[in-house]
Amino acid sequence: MKYLLSSAVFAAGLYALAGSAQAADCGSVSIAEMNWASAGVAANVDKIILESGYGCSVDLVTGDTMPTFTSMNEKGQPDMAPEFWVNAVRTPLDKAAAEGRLVIAAEILADGAVEGWWIPKFLADAHPDIKTVQQALAHPELFPAPEDKSKGAVTNCPSGWNCQVSTANLYKALGAKEKNFELVDTGSAAGLDGSIANAFEKKTGWLGYYWAPTAILGKYEMVKLSFDVPHDKPAWDACTAVPDCPNPKVNSYPTSQAFTVVTKQFAEKAGVAMDYIKKRKWSNATVNSILAWQTDSQGTNADAAKHFLETSPDIWTKWVSPEVAEKVKASL
Repeated sequence: MKYLLSSAVFAAGLYALAGSAQAADCGSVSIAEMNWASAGVAANVDKIILESGYGCSVDLVTGDTMPTFTSMNEKGQPDMAPEFWVNAVRTPLDKAAAEGRLVIAAEILADGAVEGWWIPKFLADAHPDIKTVQQALAHPELFPAPEDKSKGAVTNCPSGWNCQVSTANLYKALGAKEKNFELVDTGSAAGLDGSIANAFEKKTGWLGYYWAPTAILGKYEMVKLSFDVPHDKPAWDACTAVPDCPNPKVNSYPTSQAFTVVTKQFAEKAGVAMDYIKKRKWSNATVNSILAWQTDSQGTNADAAKHFLETSPDIWTKWVSPEVAEKVKASL
């Protein structure tokens, strides 16, 4: 018994030393808290898990795509960008990764960012024949315009947004005006969101542009319609995304990818914490739900991160070891 107790004490000591070494390896970590909701919540999830589960000391720093990439690439700071939209900097990012300055880890959004034209699920259920945008445009009576109920409406993005250009070009390419549809300018982000909320409140049809992950698609069930053609990137870059393109053709929106990007220095010092960074990913449906809760609760990014960890252990415990999971749960 004396031997067993001594062995247990010795083993506990080794475990504590291992834990201390792990914390020392991880050390201080700076994480970019990007200025959009899904990325802000992801940064706070990482902060809680890295601090509570791996003993890191985490600082959140304000981030945005280009400034954060430039700083990580040239200065090695911050250590990590949890949700980095790679399409905007694909070429220089690939170069930085090839030259060993940055490491591209998990694709945090498992199904990428989704853009397109959507209709309410209650309308899709009532009209199962409507699967494509073209099929929706055959029924202007189902999508009444706010100012003229005799016409249908395609709801556009606010002025100044890139999606306003693509939606206008697709409206033209699809001959929507000739099919008795108006292109409706919502004026602002709040106006766009409000138009969807109003359609669900009144149970009226709605057709227009939106994207995920977002709080609105977490709160209101929408169905994305097909444009019945594949995405044509050259045509998109040359025309669909260009203001006032004279002869746009029907095209599908691209799927954007968001990865976690870390500096080489962090990848080398983080130890087993990098195993978590390499595994951590979630779906748009999960993020939509979190953002909807955050909006309804008027919560901060930290509040939303804690809510996710408290309510979705079935998701995040798969990213870490059982020992780390218990530490994180104990911290909540």
